Amino acid sequence: MSAGTIELRKAKLSDAKTWSRIRLRDRRYLEEWEPTVGGAWGDRNSTFAWPPQWSALRALARRGQSLPFVITLNGGLVGQVTVGNVVRGALCSAWIGYWVGRHVTSGGVATAAAALVVDHCFASAGLHRLEATVRPENSASIRVLDKLGFREEGKFLRYLDVAGDWRDHLCYALTVEDVPEGLVSRLRHEGRLSLP
Repeated sequence: MSAGTIELRKAKLSDAKTWSRIRLRDRRYLEEWEPTVGGAWGDRNSTFAWPPQWSALRALARRGQSLPFVITLNGGLVGQVTVGNVVRGALCSAWIGYWVGRHVTSGGVATAAAALVVDHCFASAGLHRLEATVRPENSASIRVLDKLGFREEGKFLRYLDVAGDWRDHLCYALTVEDVPEGLVSRLRHEGRLSLP
């Protein structure tokens, strides 16, 4: 991968301007795949919308229900990856979701970021299974999941309201047994990733 240095970090309150700029600029690209929520896109993705989102992400993380990260490329914010609905006990499972700005798609940024998060979830956070749901039409996201070794496990009919309608989603999953050596190590060995 030649995209540059990809890292994950906690979101900061000062990310508002960059986050909003990307989200507003890439509305047509992002809105097609994200859940429908109330309010206008411009309002929900303005710099003023970031502080309450940032606060909510921090609160969920403090309660152990979520692992939210921003994705940086060469030090600049380019997207987010979140592990949510963390369930402990006999299940030890969660979902993973991600987005990157259109200017860095097809460069391996989402793949590298998701691989870093999966390794963190399995090696440090004690999770056993991660799931990802994706619309069948979202070929870019399906490519990311395929590269990471997620397996397709089924189809959820009318699963999530996206772009104003109830959309079918494919369910993909990965367990710790699927990648005993870790995803970053496997991708690096396959020549698909060159992280430091």
